[in-house]
Amino acid sequence: MSAALDAFLALLDLEPLEINLFRGQSRSPGWGRVYGGQVLAQALVAAGRTVEEERRAHSMHAYFLLAGDVAAPIVYTVDRARDGGSFTTRRVVAIQHGQPIFVSTVSFHKDEQGFEHAAPAPAAPGPEGLRSERDMALAAGDLLPEPLRGVLTAEQPIEYRPVDPVNPLAPENSEPTSMLWMRAVGPLPDDPLVHQAVFAYASDHDFLGSAIRPHGRSFMQPTLQAASLDHAIWFHRGFRADEWLLYHAESPIAAGARGFVTGRAFAGGRLVASTAQEGLVRERPDRGGGRDR
Repeated sequence: MSAALDAFLALLDLEPLEINLFRGQSRSPGWGRVYGGQVLAQALVAAGRTVEEERRAHSMHAYFLLAGDVAAPIVYTVDRARDGGSFTTRRVVAIQHGQPIFVSTVSFHKDEQGFEHAAPAPAAPGPEGLRSERDMALAAGDLLPEPLRGVLTAEQPIEYRPVDPVNPLAPENSEPTSMLWMRAVGPLPDDPLVHQAVFAYASDHDFLGSAIRPHGRSFMQPTLQAASLDHAIWFHRGFRADEWLLYHAESPIAAGARGFVTGRAFAGGRLVASTAQEGLVRERPDRGGGRDR
């Protein structure tokens, strides 16, 4: 297992402080704020730690309230809202410096058999032969902005291989869609909660980028401000996050300084998870940009 993946799994292994109370650390994404996917993953783990093992998360709805401080721990409080015959509901609040920075509701369901149908996976080349984002960053070298160069070229716990990459240094107008393959860089524990948490982390990766593709913009451009406002995940079937997942994102609308994006994840051609997010996207030449509000 790689050192990056070891550190990532340690990030997900929250410290129990008291019943329904957990503490997590942060991994800097390179822009001075906590990465939204990290808080999603840690909140999911916190909720899952209070639920019977045979019940798995099937949906998660979250709001990002404040930008997180990477230098401070995050405390997760879990409210056991409901323990029903088939479903279990948890509310999670992430707190830093005495203030909530994130709230979420997570619903768990015991395995049941029922009707089944699913949308097919989109046509896409396989991950073999595609370059990873890290490989592309290494090839760009000194062309990358200095603050991000080390982060983008460092070893990562999750490998992303874009099917339709955009050059962030010289973006062009394109369709509001994106596709990429992703998986953990090494074997993960068999715990289904770990695999769901790894996907939750990865599901926010450049997700909002689909909303700015039609406008020829990039998050590396200093006058563009962007921030995740809310995020939802629906887990339809079991999957392994250390095997290739095809993640297809599409932005049907951007309006009012907000972009809306939906996503679908496929494992072996089967739909296993769906996502949705609305995020702030605004041009702010007076403030020099950045990924915060």
